[in-house]
Amino acid sequence: MLAIYATHPGGSRGRLYDEGESAFREPFQRDRDRIIHSSAFRRLKHKTQVFVEHEGDYFRTRLTHSIEVAQVARTIAGALGLNSHLTEAVALAHDLGHTPFGHTGEDALDAMMAPYGGFDHNAQALKIVTSLERHYAEWDGLNLTWETLEGIAKHNGPVVGDLPYALAEYNARHDLELNTHAGAEAQAAALADDIAYNNHDLHDGLRAGLFDMDEIAGLPIVGQAIAQVDATYPGLDAGRRRHEALRRVFGVMVEDVLTTSQALLADAAPRSVEDIRALDHAVIRFSPVLWADLKVIRDFLFTRMYRAPSVVAMRERVTCVVEDLFAHYRDTPSDLPTEWRAEIEAATSDRRLARLVADYIAGMTDRFALQEHKRLGLGG
Repeated sequence: MLAIYATHPGGSRGRLYDEGESAFREPFQRDRDRIIHSSAFRRLKHKTQVFVEHEGDYFRTRLTHSIEVAQVARTIAGALGLNSHLTEAVALAHDLGHTPFGHTGEDALDAMMAPYGGFDHNAQALKIVTSLERHYAEWDGLNLTWETLEGIAKHNGPVVGDLPYALAEYNARHDLELNTHAGAEAQAAALADDIAYNNHDLHDGLRAGLFDMDEIAGLPIVGQAIAQVDATYPGLDAGRRRHEALRRVFGVMVEDVLTTSQALLADAAPRSVEDIRALDHAVIRFSPVLWADLKVIRDFLFTRMYRAPSVVAMRERVTCVVEDLFAHYRDTPSDLPTEWRAEIEAATSDRRLARLVADYIAGMTDRFALQEHKRLGLGG
């Protein structure tokens, strides 16, 4: 049963290219399935979350992160009466535009693309699902519904000011109403992202030995969770103690989102998804108290994990890899794969060529980028 303010499949604004709908799947289920079967989704298996993909089998990759986000998003959607299929589709697609080497790779590519309009992974995700996935006979992209595209573009809120070029180009031919909030399903996916990475980055940082349980015991939410575990299971072995504590942290975040969002929805009393879009604030949110606690946790992770010496050393190395690859392909586009040749020949400006190179590099996995860098003899 969907809430009145949920996105109902029968009210979808449809797809850019008309096609017959499935007899046994609603439109948003079909979107989810197309995302899962896309090449870009499969490549997330070998793309960095924090640690470079090959550094350890137990650390999260973009693929495992996306699956965890989708699981949390479905839980939130179910509890709030939202459309779980749409919520899951947006959650699974939200990181498709990430470069190899995570945010480090994105920063490097954005710097190289600065003269040509920059690079933004959210806009790149939209470009992938509307253009770069090329498997269907009648169109480029996945031909997703308007609502799923809106969610990918606006899951972090309205997009105003100077638009990333990839987003501006698509929006010019298919208006996603970027100045409004997305439906509640996309908002749930965004909060699920925050919940997932705050939880699993603590887990991965502990496993990597960047900090220990005694150090995180001083953090809000986490300290209380550890105390609860120790009181209930004295003498528990380290691995189970860590897991039991972090699953309680996870539960606190989810419960806070649900309690806060239920109150916001009751106060706004939306009668449709259009009412959600018309509000001047998001309705799926953390409470101010928990948001402040999460800032403390994020500051800790920034210092102790994202800027840990071993992580910084890898950041410096992979930044050079992305810079070298971009410079090489920009100057020697004939080294791009054969299937890119037609577009290369059609590129009428340095800007267009640079954007083709960025698309190619952004689609690389960590291991392929490193292999290509070595094969091409780059970086001395």
